[in-house]
Amino acid sequence: MTKTQHLVAAALASVALTAPAFAADDTIKIGFATAESGFMEAYDKPATDAALIRIDEINKAGGLLGKQIEVVKADTKSDRAEGAKAGLTVIDDGADLVVVSCDYDFGSPAALAAEDAGKVSFFLCAESVKAGIQGVGPLSFSASVLAPVQGAAMSEWAFKEKGAKDFYKLLDTWTVYNKGICDGFDWMMPKLEAQGAKLVGEDTFKNEDASIAAQITRIKSLPKEPDAIMLCTMMPGGVSAVKQIRAAGINSMILTGSGMDGSYWLPAVPDLSNFFIPVQGSIYGDDPNPDVKKFNAAFKEKTGADPSSQYAYPGYVMVDVWAKAVERAGSTDAEAVVAELEKMKDEPTLFGPRTFTSELHHQNNATYLVVDVEKGKPGVVGKWTLSEPVPMDAIMK
Repeated sequence: MTKTQHLVAAALASVALTAPAFAADDTIKIGFATAESGFMEAYDKPATDAALIRIDEINKAGGLLGKQIEVVKADTKSDRAEGAKAGLTVIDDGADLVVVSCDYDFGSPAALAAEDAGKVSFFLCAESVKAGIQGVGPLSFSASVLAPVQGAAMSEWAFKEKGAKDFYKLLDTWTVYNKGICDGFDWMMPKLEAQGAKLVGEDTFKNEDASIAAQITRIKSLPKEPDAIMLCTMMPGGVSAVKQIRAAGINSMILTGSGMDGSYWLPAVPDLSNFFIPVQGSIYGDDPNPDVKKFNAAFKEKTGADPSSQYAYPGYVMVDVWAKAVERAGSTDAEAVVAELEKMKDEPTLFGPRTFTSELHHQNNATYLVVDVEKGKPGVVGKWTLSEPVPMDAIMK
C-alpha cells in the first residue's frame, strides 16, 4: 500500500461513514476537495475561481443535461491527511465529479478516495503523470499539460526560432515537476544535436539553496557563454537562481517551465531580460485569442484581480471537457464519462486542444504561447507546438 493509500485508509477509519448522499434529481454536483487555506491555496484558488466561471456559464446556458450544477467544497488545509478527509466529505455530499489540488502529492489522497468511490477525479493543474491513471487509477485525470512537454517545447522553440545551439541544463532537484521539465529537455536534446545543437554542460541545485555560486562558476568557466540555459525550477527558489545568474553577468537566454509564470516576482530581478516561459494562455493582456482576453476580464470581475499566472486556466478547461463528456454520455456515470473523455482527440477548448486516451489522462503535446520578459516586462512573442508528442518512456522516466 502506498503512502497516499495509507492516508485514505486512515481517513476512512477516522470519519464516521454513512450512506452516501446523492445529488438531487434536479442538480449535478461538483465537489472541490482543494486548499482554501495553507500554501497550496495560492495554486488551488485561481484554478478553482476559473472553474467556477465555467460552471456559471454552463448554468446560465441551461445547465448540464438540463440540470443546474451545484458546487460543494471541503478544505484540504494544504495537508495530505486532511485531503483524504476532504475527498470523502464531498463524496458524501453527493459529488458527481471530485476536483482535487493542483499537485500530485497533495491532490492524490482526495483523488484516491474518489477512485475508491467510483467517481471521476480531476486534478486542477498537476503536471506529473502520476496525477492520473499511473498514480491514482483509470477514473483520474489532470487538466494541465505534462511538465516534460514544457522542457521539450522550450528547447525546440529556442533552437528553431531563436537559433540557440549551445545549451546548458540546470536542474533544481526539489520536485517531480522540476525533474519532469528536464526530462522533456533530455528527450529533445538528441533530436536537436542531430541538427547541430550541443549540450555544453549540466548541473543541479536545490530550491532551498541560498547560493548557487559554485554552479555559476562552472557556467562561467565554459569556453563561451551558452546560448541558452534550461532552468528546471519553480517558486520560490527559482527567483533566487535567476537573480544570481544575472548578477553574475551571464546573459544567456533562460528557458524555464510554466511554474515561473507571473509578474508578481519580477521586481526581485530588476530589468530582467532574455527570459522565456511557456504558457497555456497569457495573463498580460496580449493573448492573440480574443476569447482569452474576455475570460481574463470575467476573472477580474469575479475575483477583483487579474489571474496571477497561467495556472488559473486549467480549472476552466477541466469543467469544460468534463461537461462535454457528460453531455455526450447522457449521464454522470463515471465509466460512461471516462469513455467519452478518452474519445477526445484535439478537442477544442479556450486554452488549446485536449486529447485523452485509455493510456494517458494528460497532455503529452500542446500549443504553447511563449512569453518573453524584457526589461522586467513580460509579453507574448511566439507560439509553439512540439514537432511530435513526448513518448511514454520519456514521461515515465
